[in-house]
Amino acid sequence: MKCPYCGYEDTKVIDSRLIDGKKRRRRRCAGCDRRFTTYEMVERPELLVNKKDNTYEPFDRNKLIQGLSFAVKKRPVPGSAIIAIADDVENYCLNNMMDSISTREISDIVLERLKKLDEVAYVRFASVNKDFNDVECFLDIISDLKKDS
Repeated sequence: MKCPYCGYEDTKVIDSRLIDGKKRRRRRCAGCDRRFTTYEMVERPELLVNKKDNTYEPFDRNKLIQGLSFAVKKRPVPGSAIIAIADDVENYCLNNMMDSISTREISDIVLERLKKLDEVAYVRFASVNKDFNDVECFLDIISDLKKDS
């Protein structure tokens, strides 16, 4: 690590702590004896979403949260549950070292969580993300919900 003051390349770590998911390191320059702080964090690769039309776009957590918010609108679902579902999708991708994920996979993860959380929100989200074309699709998903409960 180069000293930001004199450019000398020999610095020593004096103290190291984990703060907000980042490593905070206090360093001392062997050349000028000045101290400075550095922060170290893992650089995550950009996650791409493979859309239904076979195009790719960067994963947008806010877009997912917005879609979930529409599904749970006027339902007794806390905001923290929406954030937790978005976290689950991101963590799934990180834990599996994925650099891309399809909208279908995202929908499957979300629907699995919503099914346990709120059945109405589950049907709303499914109707948008599973391309329901007619009433039969709604009836099928509702009958599946009745079987499971």
